[in-house]
Parts: sequence; C-alpha cells; structure tokens
Amino acid sequence: MDQLPDAVRRRLDEVFGEVLPDTTSDERDDRPDRRGSDAELMENRPPHHDRG
Repeated sequence: MDQLPDAVRRRLDEVFGEVLPDTTSDERDDRPDRRGSDAELMENRPPHHDRG
C-alpha cells in the first residue's frame, strides 16, 4: 500500500480506518513519568526478594 498516492491513502484510511498503527503498544511507553521514585522497582521486584 506504500505505492499509493497520499490522497488515496488518506481517503482509504478515512473509509476503512487504519489497519495497523504506526507503533504498537509495546513500542510506546504510555506509563506516567515516575523518574526518581522506587515505585517501578518495587512493583517489579522478584518474588524471592521478600524472603529473609
């Protein structure tokens, strides 16, 4: 579909919608910015971490 003119491609997208997004959800980081906090580290700690 890359060989279609831009106007035709836009019209097809209007009618049928975008079949595949430019980026997938695993390529985007939609999480809130939590720099400087340990929240993400605590959420992702391994199960054996709590054993003493």
